[in-house]
Amino acid sequence: MTQQQHQAIRIAVVGHTNAGKTSLLRTLTRRANFGEVSQRPGTTRHVESVDLEVNGQAAVRFFDTPGLEDAVALREHLAGLDDAQATPPERIRLFLQGPEAHGVFEQEAKVLRTMQDIDAAFLVIDVREPVLPKFRDEIELLNSCARPVLPVLNFVRDAASREPDWKELLSAYGLHVQVRFDAAAPFVGAERELYGDLSTLLRDRREQLRAVADWLAAEAAERRRAACARIAELLVDAAALRRTVPAEEFADTARRKAFVAALQKEVFDKAQRCTDDLLALYGFRQDDAGEAPLPLIEGRWTLDFFSPEAMKDAGLRLGKGAAIGAAVGVVADLAVAGISLGTGAAVGGAIGGAVSQGWGPFGRKLANRLRNVHELTVEDGVLFALVAWQLKLTRALEQRGHAATGRIAAETSATQDAPTRATAAAVRAARPARSHPEWESAGLATRGFWRPAPQRDALAADLARTLQGAFGP
Repeated sequence: MTQQQHQAIRIAVVGHTNAGKTSLLRTLTRRANFGEVSQRPGTTRHVESVDLEVNGQAAVRFFDTPGLEDAVALREHLAGLDDAQATPPERIRLFLQGPEAHGVFEQEAKVLRTMQDIDAAFLVIDVREPVLPKFRDEIELLNSCARPVLPVLNFVRDAASREPDWKELLSAYGLHVQVRFDAAAPFVGAERELYGDLSTLLRDRREQLRAVADWLAAEAAERRRAACARIAELLVDAAALRRTVPAEEFADTARRKAFVAALQKEVFDKAQRCTDDLLALYGFRQDDAGEAPLPLIEGRWTLDFFSPEAMKDAGLRLGKGAAIGAAVGVVADLAVAGISLGTGAAVGGAIGGAVSQGWGPFGRKLANRLRNVHELTVEDGVLFALVAWQLKLTRALEQRGHAATGRIAAETSATQDAPTRATAAAVRAARPARSHPEWESAGLATRGFWRPAPQRDALAADLARTLQGAFGP
């Protein structure tokens, strides 16, 4: 490998004011806090650099530049320079040595000065903008720097897109290689395509760019694996959760409701911790998504996983109307909300002490007549809702650019388009955890130390592999 190939590839991100340059960099570097993204024009006023590291080394060094604001006047100024024999790059250098570069054209000078010391430039274009003369002048200015320029077409999904007009203009200036890249919601494979197209302009750095693209693909696969592992941990944790309630207290309506509410809160807290971990894994802030995409409660998004209406709205069904209970292989509707203590004991005896379907939407009620206690656990339908939401969130994060400024969209169905077969298979496979309440994370921590549980870890690893099947090959 040559000395040049050991150095980071230097790329200037240039374009008109408010075209999405900083947004693109946030997405490419996965740094949600880099720079400032705003609808206000001219947010970036200085040149800032940020590295994309591969295996701990800077592979690409990006330079975020101010927006070009007055290319028309600058083109006229360059045309009036004395040296008529100067080439376009020489005219740019003459301009940078003059007083105007520190005065009226200071912003443009910052961009053109950066262009003198890079390997290539990404020209970010807001394709919603009409093709005006000022944009032609901007392209001519950048071409005058004699550096490879790769146009990056931003906001191509917007209904106001004028993509064909922009492609025609770019081709007229010899910029035939173009990349469609929505910084807020990138296309699948757009990043690899970006570096692949750049390699056609930087042939001597092709091997290095291919290594960057391969590393990014491997990194994405590892993030998905880690996400599925975290969701599997949540599934084991929730399936193992078991709380005992003395029969006489369970018979008291008020006390029973308090126990049920406490169980619900524990499940909510476990789900929220998983959500926060997924957001951190994908490089997003905790306030980029809430607990779930249903009604706003006390200022936060939350899904009542125990609510019959929520379960109905979530569309928890497989195939042609098969209920979740049947899908995960449980015996459905052995008990319903409002069941009396006596009936609960009878049901427990009738099924030989096996698990009943539960305390309706509030959890599974286990009757133990010998100890005269009841045990509350989380029913399979709730586990399904928990996992389906986390998978849906993971998929949304994979398709979300780090330039997106809004929260992940709330929807009325938490599991619409969720990979239901893999979810049901995971819930079925998690059943051994129900026989091991000590596998709950709270039970594994003793006096501040984590107690190893090899069987639990093996189950979680199997569940993670099952969940990865939800994303296809």
